[in-house]
Amino acid sequence: MSLINRIANNFVHSEKLAYTAIRSTISAQVAGWMDFGFSFAMFSWVGLAPVYATAIGAVMGGLTNCIINYKFTYPSQECAWNIVIVKFIMVWFGGLLLNSFGTQFLYWVLNRWEWLATIGFKPDGYFTAARLSTALIVSVLWHFLMQRYFVYRHVGFDKYAEKISFLVFPGLQKHRAASEANISS
Repeated sequence: MSLINRIANNFVHSEKLAYTAIRSTISAQVAGWMDFGFSFAMFSWVGLAPVYATAIGAVMGGLTNCIINYKFTYPSQECAWNIVIVKFIMVWFGGLLLNSFGTQFLYWVLNRWEWLATIGFKPDGYFTAARLSTALIVSVLWHFLMQRYFVYRHVGFDKYAEKISFLVFPGLQKHRAASEANISS
């Protein structure tokens, strides 16, 4: 097997940290563009307020990220999709809180460093620095690690996630029972 074929095979199938991180970065980029695209379309073409356009974009980006990760980044047959969705939503919501409060805290800290104003920083610059720094930290230390070691793997929480999924997706239990009956026949 040639070097290029080995690298390509590892890129697609390896669970080594470096290859998984690359696949995760690609998934996050695609999801980010979906988020931005939907936000822009909802604001510019549909005429929604920024808060609603941003929320729709975030949900679409999250769905895109979840699907790509389930099929490509962490290809695993050990977790059922309904369990993955419950765990993904929990991690996604946690990331939303970490990003929101982390950005606010870092903005507050930067805003109090008077020397930044002396070198030309303005409130928009404080916000941008706080937002980008927080997003990078949360992306690596929260989303990547939680998705790699919790969302797409079988863990003890899965039995609770399955019960939650039946509350969130009430028709799922009937559909699952029918699928299991067809498989056993």
